[in-house]
Amino acid sequence: MRGPRRRLPALPALLWLALAPLPGAPGPAARAELRVRVRLPGGQVTEESLQADSGSDCISLELRTADGALVTLTADFRQEVKIFRALILGELERGQSQFQALCFVTRLHRNEIIPSESMAKLRQKNPRTVRQAEEVRGLEHLSMDVAVNFSKGAQLSSHIHNVCAEAKEAIYTREEDVKFWLEKGNNVSLLSLTGVDGSMFEVLPQTSDLPDLQRCKLCADRWKPCICSYSLSIEWYPCMLKYCKSRDAGGKVSSYKCGIRSCQKGYTFDYYVPQKQLCLWDEET
Repeated sequence: MRGPRRRLPALPALLWLALAPLPGAPGPAARAELRVRVRLPGGQVTEESLQADSGSDCISLELRTADGALVTLTADFRQEVKIFRALILGELERGQSQFQALCFVTRLHRNEIIPSESMAKLRQKNPRTVRQAEEVRGLEHLSMDVAVNFSKGAQLSSHIHNVCAEAKEAIYTREEDVKFWLEKGNNVSLLSLTGVDGSMFEVLPQTSDLPDLQRCKLCADRWKPCICSYSLSIEWYPCMLKYCKSRDAGGKVSSYKCGIRSCQKGYTFDYYVPQKQLCLWDEET
C-alpha cells in the first residue's frame, strides 16, 4: 500500500536497479544473469534463471514447473518476437521419447516486460528469499494456427535456431502475428520474408477444414490427428519499472528508476498435432 508523501520503504523481496546512465550518455552493452527462488502454485519452491543481454537486446527466463517440465521464455525486443519453449517429460511406458519439445512464437508487445538494458542492471538482495509476483496478469488463450520452418526461422529471430533446436518439427505461431511481422516496413530482415515463397510458414489444418477434427482430450484414438492444448505459466518476471522522485537543493523534482514490479502470467496454446500420441497430457481424467 502506498503511503502519502513517504520515502520508499525497504522491501527485501525486490530486485533493485543499479544507477541508470546519465541522459545522453548511453552505457555500454551489458550482460547479466540472476537466479531467483520462486513459489509455484502448489507451494513448491523452484529456482528461476533470468538472463539479459542489452547488446543483442534480448532477455530469457527459465524455470522448472511442478510436473518437471522445463519452460523458457525468450524476448527478442529488436524483432518484436517472444519465444516460449517447453521441454516436457515423456511417458516412456506409453511409447513416448524421454522428453518432448514445443516452441510457441508470438508477437512481443511493448511494456510486457522491462527492457533488456534495465534487466541487465538488476542487482539482487537477499538471494534466499522466496519471491511471489506482486501482480497476476490474466490468462492468455492463443490459437497457434501456423507452423514455422525451423531452417528458415533465423529470418524471424536469430534466437529460434538455439532455443527451438529440440523442437524442429513443433514450432508454432499465429497467422495474425505473421502478418504483423511481414508488414513491418522499417525492418529489412523481416521484409525479406516476403521472398520465401511461403515455405517458412505453413497454415495448419483447423476444424473448419476437417470437420472430424476433435480436441485431443476428447479423441479416443491415440493415432488420430487432433487439436492439442498446452498450458504454461511464467511465475515471476520483472514486468514494469518503478520510479522514485528526488528533489535537488534548488527544489527541482526529478524521477529516477529505483526498482521493478514483478508479475505472473499464464498462457494456454491450442495447436494441431498429426496424432494424439504427441499430446498425451491433454486427456480427461
